[in-house]
Amino acid sequence: MRVLIVEDEERFAAGLRDGLEAEGFAVDVALDGVDGLWMARENAYDAIVLDIMLPRLNGYRVCRTLRGEANWTPILMLTAKEGEWDEIEGLDTGADDYLTKPVSYALLLARLRALLRREARERPTVLAVGDLRLDPAARTVTRSGRQVEVTARELAVLEFLMRRTGEAVSKRTILDHVWGDDFEGDPNIVEVYVRRLRNKIDRPFGRDSLRTARGHGYRLVPDGE
Repeated sequence: MRVLIVEDEERFAAGLRDGLEAEGFAVDVALDGVDGLWMARENAYDAIVLDIMLPRLNGYRVCRTLRGEANWTPILMLTAKEGEWDEIEGLDTGADDYLTKPVSYALLLARLRALLRREARERPTVLAVGDLRLDPAARTVTRSGRQVEVTARELAVLEFLMRRTGEAVSKRTILDHVWGDDFEGDPNIVEVYVRRLRNKIDRPFGRDSLRTARGHGYRLVPDGE
């Protein structure tokens, strides 16, 4: 999952970025509203964490502009301002949720997961493709009821594909959403992780659910389709 953080407090933004990356998210950071708006327009994000009190363009205007352009990326607003009217204004401009600083990282992460489930496509708490299950909150994967051990990055790749079950997803799209578009390594790293996942979720169970879509990338399907 790819997240944009728009936050002018650099230490807070860096800490939030590091925490989310440790959870398997790909994270971009903008330090003011103008850059944040530009990045939100230019890139496809799964969620945006947006501060209100930003230099150059405040969070209310960023949110209002995106919604006016029919950009429905889930937005979690953050602010040091207290008071229900600030919260009301944030929600009325189109934000999906609102947290007041200082925030609990665990609570922010839970709220972010909840926002990801609100996307237009179905976003269940536990993802399921056939008998393959992934719980994003518990960070666990099972197949046929048996636990499958995966790394944080393997889980991020699998979650991205499971949220797009049946779709052919390009290697570039996976790189952008799981590693971030500033990734400068070998793009064939995607093939490495797909191979690792097949060795964990398919071959030990005699399945063929993670498939190559020639010329398009990869597709995850319920076994037998």
